[in-house]
Amino acid sequence: MEQFFIENGDVILKLIIAIILGMLIGVERIWVHKEAGMKTHALVAMGAALFVIFSEAMAEKYINLPGFNPTMVAAQIIVGIGFLGAGSIILQGNRLLGLTTAGGLWVTAGIGMAAGFGLFSLAIVSTVLVLLIFILLGIIEKPIRKISDENLIKEERNS
Repeated sequence: MEQFFIENGDVILKLIIAIILGMLIGVERIWVHKEAGMKTHALVAMGAALFVIFSEAMAEKYINLPGFNPTMVAAQIIVGIGFLGAGSIILQGNRLLGLTTAGGLWVTAGIGMAAGFGLFSLAIVSTVLVLLIFILLGIIEKPIRKISDENLIKEERNS
């Protein structure tokens, strides 16, 4: 068993870092009462890392196979996450909900891909920036939304 961890330490580290960074983003989403939380973001990040690791392994194994392009696996991660993100967007009345969740899932996949490629600094810095966007812009948005909502109510009363 010890040999397994020694031989696969690099892969395990990539997956664990992806999971942890996805979970950090998910914590913030739970904090603001969003549906896609820690588990969803951890799975998206880990899944993206897994597919990147898979594509690298296939590239090593089939390097001389004509027409084989391992970058296509990474490219399809974006398509798959786009589908998942689109499913999280709903129209409720005249309000579009879930766009931030979709964007968060999309960037979490990118963070997982960075971890999968072993670009840990990029993954960590990106996670910090995502959290800054979610937290700081969330704080800045509240008074702006309040003013906007008040103006909308005034306009509806006047019409």
